[in-house]
Amino acid sequence: MASALGPSRVPKPKGVHPSHYYESFLEKKGPCDQDYKKFWAGLQGLTICFYNSNRDFQPLEKLDLRTFVKLTDEAPRGSSRDPGIHLNLVLRDQEIKFKLESLESREMWKGLILTVVELRVPPNLTLLPGHLYMMAAVLAKEEARRALEVPSCFMKVSRLEAQLLLERYSECGNLLLRPSGDGTDGVSVTTRQILNGAPVVRHYKVKHEGSKYVIDVEDPFSCASLDAVVNYFVSHTKRALVPFLLDEDYEKVLGYVEADKENGENLWVAPSAPGPVSSSTRPAILKPKKLAKLPAKPPKPPIVPKPEPKAINGVPARKLAGRSPQAVFLATRLGDVTAELEEKLQKRRALEH
Repeated sequence: MASALGPSRVPKPKGVHPSHYYESFLEKKGPCDQDYKKFWAGLQGLTICFYNSNRDFQPLEKLDLRTFVKLTDEAPRGSSRDPGIHLNLVLRDQEIKFKLESLESREMWKGLILTVVELRVPPNLTLLPGHLYMMAAVLAKEEARRALEVPSCFMKVSRLEAQLLLERYSECGNLLLRPSGDGTDGVSVTTRQILNGAPVVRHYKVKHEGSKYVIDVEDPFSCASLDAVVNYFVSHTKRALVPFLLDEDYEKVLGYVEADKENGENLWVAPSAPGPVSSSTRPAILKPKKLAKLPAKPPKPPIVPKPEPKAINGVPARKLAGRSPQAVFLATRLGDVTAELEEKLQKRRALEH
């Protein structure tokens, strides 16, 4: 029952601030920005989150450090009059420029980004021992976090499928982790690089011994996790090897096909707002590009018994409906190279006989 002073107020639930390895104010300028914008930024695993203020709970933007290339601290060209302290983050598909409040803040961001990317504390930093101790603690947290995760470049594909994926989608990386082909619980690493204009493909065995993963090279190297295996190949090749990260392409605009009442052509249109669009609120037909006319009544195809769907990576296609979107997406991409894979297998069998 309401009191004499009015209805009782229910306290709003308080949000929980995200846990960051490090956070501070900084100014950020992306490739599409005209000028720098000030954010409250926090490093969380391999992600930098940007907020309007330190009281916000949901980030406005995120940067994925899995596509890290390099860090530089030179001031951009034409900024000789700018007294700011600069840091440039180069990713695989973009370059982000930062301005920091102090040299200490720049060294902290520089050191922590390199720590989580390379899984080691950088040796050449202008910081106090207490700051270096903090980075060592961040390194331990990041190693523990990654030990529980499967690397994004791990895919359940065969040896030949791995080669074809690296060849077909070379812009997505050149290092792929896959199950071992000998039936054990180990893994294999497939790499593809270009040498003098010709592709060079290499395969490496990684044995699973107890809680460790041992890379079977001339001087065997033991790793605590699969992520550490990937980091070994990346760091020991001076980042020439890039973990394979298959991009998922999705449409951003809802659209549908509608017949033009004037000439009967079928055109692609887009509703002005989500949800059902009635005839009274339906927008005018969009004609940015003239599309090919579709037949009003296509001829009926002859009735042919439906063939059994082909298996993709050993899994029948009809079972893909119940799998995760990522698994279905990968199976679709693998389906695109099935014909090429079969052709190469036939050529190999012909050479063997």
